[in-house]
Amino acid sequence: MSAMLETPELPAVFDGVKLAAVAAVLYVIVRCLNLKSPTAPPELIYQDSASGPLLLKSCPLLTKEYIPPLIWGKSGHIQTALYGKMGRVRSPHPYGLRKYLTMPDGATATFDLFEPRSEHCIGEDVTMVICPGIANHSEKQYIRTFVDYAQKNGYRCAVLNHLGALPNIELTSPRMFTYGCTWEFGAMVNYIKKTYPQTQLVVVGFSLGGNIVCKYLGESQANQERVLCCVSVCQGYSALRAQETFMQWDQCRRFYNFLMADNMKKIILSHRHVLFGDNMKKPQSLSDADLSKLYTATSLMQIDDNVMRKFHGYSSLKEYYEEESCLQYLHRIYVPLLLVNAADDPLVHESLLSIPRALSEKRENVMHVLPLHGGHLGFFEGSVLFPEPLTWMDKLVVQYANAICQWEKTKSHCSDTEQPVSGQE
Repeated sequence: MSAMLETPELPAVFDGVKLAAVAAVLYVIVRCLNLKSPTAPPELIYQDSASGPLLLKSCPLLTKEYIPPLIWGKSGHIQTALYGKMGRVRSPHPYGLRKYLTMPDGATATFDLFEPRSEHCIGEDVTMVICPGIANHSEKQYIRTFVDYAQKNGYRCAVLNHLGALPNIELTSPRMFTYGCTWEFGAMVNYIKKTYPQTQLVVVGFSLGGNIVCKYLGESQANQERVLCCVSVCQGYSALRAQETFMQWDQCRRFYNFLMADNMKKIILSHRHVLFGDNMKKPQSLSDADLSKLYTATSLMQIDDNVMRKFHGYSSLKEYYEEESCLQYLHRIYVPLLLVNAADDPLVHESLLSIPRALSEKRENVMHVLPLHGGHLGFFEGSVLFPEPLTWMDKLVVQYANAICQWEKTKSHCSDTEQPVSGQE
C-alpha cells in the first residue's frame, strides 16, 4: 500500500534529473562556446610616433569592437576549425597568372600574380607580396578571399605557392618548403621588383608565412628596399619556444599538432619518389631510414627532426628551429610592422605573445594587435550563426596598408614642399 502511495513522486524525481541534465548541457555549451566572454576593441601595444594618430584614424578596426558571430564566434577552436575545414564561405575565384622560377639548386618556385581591379587610393602602383600558411598556396579559400578584396582596393597581388604544396606541381629537386626558408619568397620579390620597377611593396604573411616574411626582411637591409610595410598574422615567432607547448594537451594543441603532422606526411609522401628516390641526388643526411620514421611520426617535431631540417643540413632540431625562426631578425626590421595575433588562438600559446609585446614596447615602427577572439586565421564576422565572406583580418590588413601608403605619400609631399629655394637666405 505504501509503495502505491510513493509512485506519484517518481515523475517529479525524473523531472529533476532531466532539469539537472539540461542545466549541465547548457553549462558545457556556454563554457565551450565561451559565450560569457565580452566583445571589445583589440588590445594595441605600440610606441607614440608621428604616424600614430593618422594610423588610428585611418584604421577604424584598430579601435572598434571586433564582434564575431554570436553563437560560436567566441570559441577559438570553432573559428580555427572553420578556417581549417572550409577556409572561407562563398569564396571568390580571382583570375591570376602562374609564374615559374628556377632556383639555383634546380627547384622550381611558383607564384600566382593577380592584377589590380581598380585604382589604388593614392593613385600609385603598389604590390602585395603574400606568403601563405603552412603547406598552403594561392588556391586556398582564405587566400582567394583576401586577394580578391586587395585587388578591389587597387593592389597587385603576388602569392607564393609553397614548394611542394600544390598537388599538380611536381618537385624538380629533392627539397620542399621548410619553416623558415626564404629562398622562394625572395625570388618572387626580386621578380616583382625587376618586372615592375615603379611598384612599391606591402609584405603580408599568414601563420608560418608570417615567420618567413619577417625573417626575409630582417636577413638584409636590401630586402627592405621599396617596402612600405609588413603585416604578419597569427605566427608564433619562435619554433624553439613553441615546440614544448605544441606537445601539451592544453587547448588541444597536441591534437592540432597531430592533424597538421598528418597533413604534412601526406604532402611529403606524395613527393617521396623525388625526395627519397634513387633517381635523384638526395640531401646529404636524408636516407630511406628517415622514410620509415616518417610513417610513424605523430607530431610536426618528429617530421622536422627526421626530414625537414635535413633539407638544409642542420645538425639538430634545436639548431633548425633557432636558425629558421624570425625571432633573431625582428629587431632588424625598420619598415612599419604590424603583428596580429588572437588571444584565443589555440595554436599559439600565450607565452609566445610576450615576443611581439616586448618588441612593440621598444620599437616605434612596430604595433602589436591582439583581439580577444579570432582563433587561428579565423576572425570571422557575422550577426548570429552564419559568417560573412569577408573577415576582420582581411579588412584590417588592407586598412593598415592603405593608411601606411597615405602616410608615405604625405611625407613625400611635405618633403617636396619644404625644399629650400636656391638663392634665398
